[in-house]
Amino acid sequence: MLYGRLDDLRDDTSRRLARVLLETGGTPQARSERDTATALHTEQLAQYSAVENGLCFGRLDFADGGHQHIGRLGIFDTDGDYEPLLMDWRAPAARPFYLATAASPDGVLRRRHLRTKRRIVVGLDDEILDLDSAVAGRTGGLIGEAALFAAITASRTGRMGDIVATIQAEQDKIIRSELGGVLVVQGGPGTGKTAVALHRAAYLLYTHRRQLHKRGVLVVGPNATFLNYIGQVLPSLGETGVLLSTVGELYPGLKATGVEPSEVAAVKGGLRMADALAAAVRDRQWVPREGIEVPHDGDSLMLDGPTCTQARARARRSRRPHNQARPVFEREIIAALARQVADRLGARFLGSDDIADIRRELRESPAVLEVIDKLWPVLTPEQLLTDLFASAKRLAATSRALSRQERELLWREPGAPWTSADVPLLDEAAELLGEDDRAAKAAATSKRRRDLAYAQGVLDILDLQDEADPDVLMAVDMLDADALVARVAQSEYLTAAERAADDRTWTFGHVIVDEAQELSPMAWRVLMRRCPSRSMTVVGDIAQTGDLAGTSSWQEALGPYVADRWRLAELTVNYRTPAEIMMVARDVLGSLDPSAVPPVSVRDSGLPAWHARVPAADFATTVSATAKRELAGIGDGRLAVLGSRAALAELSRCPEFSGHAVSGDTGETELESSIVALTVGQAKGLEFDAVLLVDPQGILEESPRGRNDLYVALTRATQRLGVLHTGDLPDVLGRLSERTLEEDLM
Repeated sequence: MLYGRLDDLRDDTSRRLARVLLETGGTPQARSERDTATALHTEQLAQYSAVENGLCFGRLDFADGGHQHIGRLGIFDTDGDYEPLLMDWRAPAARPFYLATAASPDGVLRRRHLRTKRRIVVGLDDEILDLDSAVAGRTGGLIGEAALFAAITASRTGRMGDIVATIQAEQDKIIRSELGGVLVVQGGPGTGKTAVALHRAAYLLYTHRRQLHKRGVLVVGPNATFLNYIGQVLPSLGETGVLLSTVGELYPGLKATGVEPSEVAAVKGGLRMADALAAAVRDRQWVPREGIEVPHDGDSLMLDGPTCTQARARARRSRRPHNQARPVFEREIIAALARQVADRLGARFLGSDDIADIRRELRESPAVLEVIDKLWPVLTPEQLLTDLFASAKRLAATSRALSRQERELLWREPGAPWTSADVPLLDEAAELLGEDDRAAKAAATSKRRRDLAYAQGVLDILDLQDEADPDVLMAVDMLDADALVARVAQSEYLTAAERAADDRTWTFGHVIVDEAQELSPMAWRVLMRRCPSRSMTVVGDIAQTGDLAGTSSWQEALGPYVADRWRLAELTVNYRTPAEIMMVARDVLGSLDPSAVPPVSVRDSGLPAWHARVPAADFATTVSATAKRELAGIGDGRLAVLGSRAALAELSRCPEFSGHAVSGDTGETELESSIVALTVGQAKGLEFDAVLLVDPQGILEESPRGRNDLYVALTRATQRLGVLHTGDLPDVLGRLSERTLEEDLM
């Protein structure tokens, strides 16, 4: 019945969309309403298609004899009293499905979890919320144990699945917390931080649709591989209008493909770079010490230092960004030069019109404009940074903000590819420079004139071809050139997310940041500009910080923007990592912070985590053979080889490892491959059925935060963990069971 009603909704929406698309003409208001209706129906069709799988996943039977089905979206019986056939999981009435317990049943007698494959029910589990028959389990009050454990132990597919059917009480509280302010969700590996963040995005859009629909919701992840991994979660929850992005993608038109040492990225991520860039902009507002000659009419005019200094001071006092202050500077320079020309011609004999002509002539003089460009050039963010990093002299202008060693680290050849750490700097530079939009406005005006002329030409042709009955209305009778241009411009509807992706200055209604501990102070400035309302959900784990520019304190990261006005929520249960693996990871965490409390694993796998020593000469072939053996033990699941950059580089050259994805530092890896090889940074936020960790000592030595990286690598597996090493095993991994190479390859 539910799927029949879903089909009815889809068919009805398709018919309404077809009728709207067939409508033509009408007033401007009617055309606008038609475009809005088209967008609405298109979005609804996408939503209905996305929730097809697992539409209904639960049922509540109440003590009063009533019942309610719970699913991915709300469906109502329009043939009767508009009774809900399916309750949207985000509705307040659905909360007992996630919160009711035997001790506090909230009127629920039985909770049923449904497992489906497309439209077929393949399993169900019932919980009787009767205190007399309830038995406390070892899992600490987990809701829907059977459904939860089925989801936990299911083979991974290379794409993250939603947890809408198995949300636990501590997760539900965070998902449904209030919209305003900054909420920090701190949780160890496997606690479901990412899933909670995505479900919170869906919940906020459902609850605050009117408020968030126009401005949109931004979800920020650490890299492109991660975004690809989580890309299907929100559509499966019925939300298709959320923008998923890395910080590096928030600067439209630029693709950061470069790689640089972590020490360089750390300098670029430091907050002092904001002062350094401000100094770099001031350095481009040049005043010559000895004055500068300006050729004009076969003679020369002179701009002395005091005149240029005064013009610069007035431009700076305007408090406009650099490019927008340029007209002020230009006006002052033109005025000074015009006075010189007037004095030579005899100022007392010239009227105001003559002076205006002199200024216009100077403004149009290529020689004058060339001098002004030297003194106060119009700059793009890319040009500012390229010139800065390629010149030791320009870098010296930032000496009050950066040390000599830091400036030396920043120097690079012109034309070097942009890196992800450059993007926050480009965004900062864009704020400091502003945009001189005079040329853009002139181009837009010129384009509109051309469009109007073209539209009028089309209408004229239609009018000439009109040999029909003069009493019949034709296109030329219903719209003019202006209306035709407007109609074409409105023909392509863009969602808020699509418009935001191409607009650097877009501000969002809410921003969700995953793996937030990795963000540099400069990256935080970018996100805060995107969310002036400070309505944010910040998700991460301080113990997993691997980036040198990352944070070790939430107060340190957020304090400059919201002081202490942020609230903390913690996730404490590890649903992903078996106890056998977490026992090893716990030692690494303790070496980072003896006071840190690891999340509690809800299950044992029965498989000990192991290590084996590998001859260096056979490293790559042994890794390949071991990976294939481990893969055989997890059926159709996914295995990740995680290691140091040097180890992965060696694997990429191994013929035996061909056919398996081996990604570089900036590339996007196809996670649907059965075996993938990733750096630890690329694996953050991901999970696999099995992990083969290679060269642990290399991971420790690659970064001053190598132990953080090792902790991350150890906690990516849901079933199996093996460690291969050519040298001695790091002491911190002493709990691993030893396996001989012969045993490993049997």
